[in-house]
Amino acid sequence: MTSEQENPDNYLKGRGSQVNPHNHFLKNDYVKEHVEGIDDWEVENSKTTFILGKSKSIVNKVDSPDVGMLYSLNPYQGCEHGCTYCYARNAHEYWGFSAGLDFERKIIVKTDAPELFKAFLERKNWDASVISLSGNTDCYQPAERKYRITRKLLEIALDYKQPIGMITKNALILRDIDLLQEMAKLNLCLVYVSINSLNEELRSKMEPRTTTAKQRLKIVEDLSKAGIPVGVMVAPLVPGLSDHEVPKILKTIAGHGAKHAGYTIVRLNGAIGIIFEDWLRKNYPDRFEKVWHMIQSCHGGQVNDSRYGQRMRGEGNIAQIIRDNFKLHCRINKLNVLKTQLDSSLFCVPGAQLNLF
Repeated sequence: MTSEQENPDNYLKGRGSQVNPHNHFLKNDYVKEHVEGIDDWEVENSKTTFILGKSKSIVNKVDSPDVGMLYSLNPYQGCEHGCTYCYARNAHEYWGFSAGLDFERKIIVKTDAPELFKAFLERKNWDASVISLSGNTDCYQPAERKYRITRKLLEIALDYKQPIGMITKNALILRDIDLLQEMAKLNLCLVYVSINSLNEELRSKMEPRTTTAKQRLKIVEDLSKAGIPVGVMVAPLVPGLSDHEVPKILKTIAGHGAKHAGYTIVRLNGAIGIIFEDWLRKNYPDRFEKVWHMIQSCHGGQVNDSRYGQRMRGEGNIAQIIRDNFKLHCRINKLNVLKTQLDSSLFCVPGAQLNLF
């Protein structure tokens, strides 16, 4: 069966979402139903636009007990990578945009992030807990090449000896290997690379503006050789599309120097359900029913799940098979043998000792 992606009239190439779901925070919505009855209709620009934003704060405390982080820092809101499943899409609605195409082409750039980060670190009660970059959107998305906010944040973290965790799927992180290497010498950084498939055809459809799997493996290898502790998040796994790749992915990443691995099963909360369903129907119409029902089987008959402890790993027979398979191949490939514990004891505000005199 021919994919609609091959028809340029029906598919926006280079975009993950093919729709712009209504923002449920907004009362009104405008749609074009009868073209012949409209004299003047403004067609939205499909190009990416950058909105320079200001924030009251930049470091957020994470209250969810099952995400593996205490604090997150996101220099960008929205992400041009366009991953169809991205849980961060729903957060774009708080800014007055849609979780669909708006999320990919209206990127908010937090230009004041470095100043806010310094102010946060200089709070009297700050205990130097690990802060995670990219807890929501990728801090190395294409905008970073121009704005360089992430690099500035790493420079500050190194100055203050603030431990940082990172996750990305963009090779731009290798630009900052000099800073990460210096931080690693002090046990101040841990990097995870996101690799949920080695299938380039699937990657190009599901994550259209991301670095190839081959290039992500190079990230893992280069960081490892530089002495930077690196792991891989095999996330999210999509039952019926990518879950069968687990053994191959884990063997491959271990061969490239990864020491840690984790996974999640896809969940489609809020507007993401609309976006992913549309994408799946258009790209894999012959497998839609099978994949959709397998996702449902992992979440109690739904495609969404907000229950702590269950939402990331799922439940039921398929989720259990994935869980057992993942653990088995982590053990075979000697992944997760040792836990990396970053050092918070070195933290110091630059010049603080001089101020005492």
